[in-house]
Amino acid sequence: MTHEAKLFCGITLITIPSIQYGGYFLLRLLSGSHQELELNDFQKAMFRAGHAHAGVLVILSLICQLLADEVSLAVGLIWSVRVGVTVAAILISGGFFFSAMGKGVTRPNKLISLLHIGVFVLAASLVTLGIGLLR
Repeated sequence: MTHEAKLFCGITLITIPSIQYGGYFLLRLLSGSHQELELNDFQKAMFRAGHAHAGVLVILSLICQLLADEVSLAVGLIWSVRVGVTVAAILISGGFFFSAMGKGVTRPNKLISLLHIGVFVLAASLVTLGIGLLR
């Protein structure tokens, strides 16, 4: 494992307790412990989706760090893949969370664009990584 992979994996692993806390908060929220928040079904669904995506994309990010060590690409492209998959996890899950925040929100607000940007960054990073592995 390269120093770069260790660096990104270490940073990513340090973020996992925040995802764990989010899961704990979400469990309490959905079981009725935070009724003072008065969240509607749309908000609960968006928070659930944000949490699920965070967990899955963090695992994908860890896998991609190891795969990035094996690619035949320019150093700048490898760095863009390493950063891209990590940032995409933040953007996508953040897009779900931030687009549903506020009292009585029933539709995504403009911050849903974070999700769209994250999807683009993730796709570009994964395609680049895939091409690098096939070379």
